[in-house]
Amino acid sequence: MNQQPDEMAAVIRQCLAGDQSGYEALYELCAPSIYRLCYGLLMNRQDAEDVMQEAFVYGFKNLHRYDASRASFKTWLYTIALSRCRNLYRRGRWWNIAGLLSLDLPAPHSDAPEARLADHDAKAAIEIALTALSPRLREAVVLRYGHNLTFREMADVIGCPQKTAESRVRLAHEQLRNVLQPSGASLLDALLGVELSS
Repeated sequence: MNQQPDEMAAVIRQCLAGDQSGYEALYELCAPSIYRLCYGLLMNRQDAEDVMQEAFVYGFKNLHRYDASRASFKTWLYTIALSRCRNLYRRGRWWNIAGLLSLDLPAPHSDAPEARLADHDAKAAIEIALTALSPRLREAVVLRYGHNLTFREMADVIGCPQKTAESRVRLAHEQLRNVLQPSGASLLDALLGVELSS
């Protein structure tokens, strides 16, 4: 959803004027990001597709309520999708975010079986650590590292003050480091960056 604000506004105006091709264009522009968000939270392809469709149906029906002076369209649509994901996992559906953070680990120093095994074990440890986070902290990690949102954007999507968004990311990072101690902490820093490690 890297569309320029003026271009996105033009497509939205087209939709509000009743032009069906505007809705198609808006869907094409936004669907990949919304699917990725839903999949990152739900980790189930069918659930992600279903929730994405629900989010678009709701968004299209309520497009006249979107207020560009209050939030970017991306933030508005992410908020709708996040709400639909929350509805699903409140009903007890399993979810985690390990797949969203593609876990592109540095290549092992050798092709020896021991190096490949260590790489596999490190990935598994991080996936387990990610699934141990609370839903709020997982959402923070998904939005920050999976979608590269700023803390301000995260706060708008989650519906909290910016300092709360920063705090959730910091707390998630600390919890992940504690779970992965001692050997996995440096790997976590390499994956998520060191912005919160000090």
